[in-house]
Amino acid sequence: MRQVQPHVLIVEDEPSQRAVLSYNLESEGFRISEAEDGDAALLMVSEEVPDLIVLDWMLPGVTGIEICRRIKSRPETRDVPIIMLSARSEEVDRVRGLETGADDYVVKPYSVTELMARVKGQLRRSRPAGVGETLSYEDITLDAETHRVHRDGNLLKLGPTEFRLLATFMEKPGRVWSREQLLDRVWGRDVYVDTRTVDVHIGRLRKVLCAHGGDDPLRTVRGAGYALG
Repeated sequence: MRQVQPHVLIVEDEPSQRAVLSYNLESEGFRISEAEDGDAALLMVSEEVPDLIVLDWMLPGVTGIEICRRIKSRPETRDVPIIMLSARSEEVDRVRGLETGADDYVVKPYSVTELMARVKGQLRRSRPAGVGETLSYEDITLDAETHRVHRDGNLLKLGPTEFRLLATFMEKPGRVWSREQLLDRVWGRDVYVDTRTVDVHIGRLRKVLCAHGGDDPLRTVRGAGYALG
């Protein structure tokens, strides 16, 4: 089963700028979607919530500021990091962008190398396993780069799907994930898998996590899904 890459949505009306961003982000291993205007961007976000959005301020129709405001006002999308791109370099514009909810503000023309670093920085906070970080929760440690998991010093033998499930849970301990959300994050939206398959893999993950003793750290939330802790 393939590794599901962090998903970045690029919202930019200038084709050449969009192409440069797509090329460099794909080269860094990210999965890319593109929108050339605000309406298309909002539709795409409603269909699949990305892990990060690179958003141009000046767009035809709905502006980047308005898109940012709408995304950050919705509970299901408010935690998505947004990096706003703009030719507006005045402090008042930067402040306005950040106050609207943007997590970072980059002035055009920008250094592609710097922008890639900012993208990784935002993802490191919101989806650390996606950029190779080491995660810890109580006595469990997950190394996303080497794909190794230890609990209380014991190396656990996890299959690739169980590894991705655990990484998802460890990125946001306490969050309740529905089966549909886990399917999107772990298997990907373009792969058809029955929701009952999630239960099977959760069962396998629990078995491995408790193989050397210790309480089951996964919690079943009746009618809602699963959570870590």
